[in-house]
Amino acid sequence: MNTNELKAFLDSSFDGFEVHIEPTAERADIVLNRPPLNVIEMSQRDNLRAVFEALDLLPEVRVIVLRSVGQHFSSGGNIRGFLDASPEHVSKLADNVAAPARCSKPVIAANRGYTFGVGFELSLACDFRIASETTLYALPEQRLGQIPGSGGSARLQKTIGITRTKDMVMRAKRISGPQALEWGFVTECVADEELENATDALVKELRFFSPLAQRTAKRMINDNEDATLSVAIEMEGHCYSRLRCSEDFREGVEAFDEKRKPAFRGL
Repeated sequence: MNTNELKAFLDSSFDGFEVHIEPTAERADIVLNRPPLNVIEMSQRDNLRAVFEALDLLPEVRVIVLRSVGQHFSSGGNIRGFLDASPEHVSKLADNVAAPARCSKPVIAANRGYTFGVGFELSLACDFRIASETTLYALPEQRLGQIPGSGGSARLQKTIGITRTKDMVMRAKRISGPQALEWGFVTECVADEELENATDALVKELRFFSPLAQRTAKRMINDNEDATLSVAIEMEGHCYSRLRCSEDFREGVEAFDEKRKPAFRGL
């Protein structure tokens, strides 16, 4: 798609969520909007993936925020929908939910209230999670005789370890925002009324940095997650070497020497 086609697609009406783009703020918001619980339908997952991919290609967007309308982020998926979905469709669920992780731009999840099931899994695929003190995280699939199917337990285990992951998954345990911060799977926990301000502040902070360095850091860290230490260090060195040839790095060094704010262009 060219830029006009991307914008036309993103201006479409989506079932269960909306897309808001603020070019002057270099920001796009994907807003879950099926109150009161923001249940995520099967077809919605396909559309969310397509929207993340389109926003990744849109030049005026630097940061993407995934948030919701109302007091709950999402209670999860439409349970009945799992019985009606074809095996082929179900097999693609994890790939759709991984769209925030594949996106080259920073993605922030702003969570409050129920953040369950696929809502939690989508948040785990984001780069930053800001939780309000009202947030409750859970993977409740055991209550249905099932396990998480879209990367939830796998991402959690990488983040908080096997013991705490078993505690959450095998007991369908609910974890509060403050406890999630203590366990290390959220970036920040704030008072409920401060969630939007905290999100805005992080967007503003991320926009300060070089888009090229941000893309490189995200890809490098994601790719190094399963690498040995020696391979990860070597990959870091290669990425560092490539960035040394970039215009953004030259601009950063010159701005530092001249004691001014750098004007990064992502080149």
